[in-house]
Amino acid sequence: MSNDNETMNLLAAQKVKESLKSSKRLDNRDFNDFREITIEKGVISSADGSAKVKLGDTEVIVGVKINVGEPYPDSPDEGSMMFNLELSAISGPDFYTGPPSLESVEYGRVADRAIRSSECIDMKKLSIISGEKMYMIFIDCYVTNADGNLIDAATIAGMAALLDAKIPKIDENNKIIYGEYTDQKLPIDMKKIPVSVSFENIDGQTLLDPTAGEEFAGDTRFSVAVCDKNIISFQKGKTGTLSLDQINEMCEIAISKYDQIKKKICDLK
Repeated sequence: MSNDNETMNLLAAQKVKESLKSSKRLDNRDFNDFREITIEKGVISSADGSAKVKLGDTEVIVGVKINVGEPYPDSPDEGSMMFNLELSAISGPDFYTGPPSLESVEYGRVADRAIRSSECIDMKKLSIISGEKMYMIFIDCYVTNADGNLIDAATIAGMAALLDAKIPKIDENNKIIYGEYTDQKLPIDMKKIPVSVSFENIDGQTLLDPTAGEEFAGDTRFSVAVCDKNIISFQKGKTGTLSLDQINEMCEIAISKYDQIKKKICDLK
């Protein structure tokens, strides 16, 4: 991080903390409110499924590609899924070209875990020939503007892109016929759509859906994945600590937000 960027981040964090002394967020949201969420599907013509999500000023684009491969030895009659998140240099002044940053790896893994733990995709229905061939789902998430809470934005966009995806046709040798599709969608159980809800802890106060400035000011991030009102995974980030009461409260808030976010995702179906 350059000295100029570090100074800007420190100033942003200071403004956040000054505002919180009066129990106010800089954007005037309540502590437990999401920013406006907009979802657009079918934004990448070359992908098998895609979606663009704006969460406030945070913006991500996800493309799904489906290929054919050999199943893993421990799951010979199941398909597979892989989630990758890329923080490119255009996403913000703190990110640069080169190998994946620790943040991009962590955010991608947390979003992957939320989707995988929900078991919303029936992996057995992605088997083509047991022990020989199966469908492989690749989810690529590109951050085009990073203004905080990339985990929730990536999870929402990932699910929206999966719901948009079409299964390609395969030939007699079980190879993908590129550009041709079956009339089938991915086998997704709409009752198991996962939702991620993330918080930032700043001087003992927890804020839902943090902006980049709030993330600079905080010392602990906590992300909760919810499916059908049940907690299916969670992740604590950064070096700070949380009390059991804080964790329980955030989990309750995350569950209360589930229907609101799920409806936005499922309305695209």
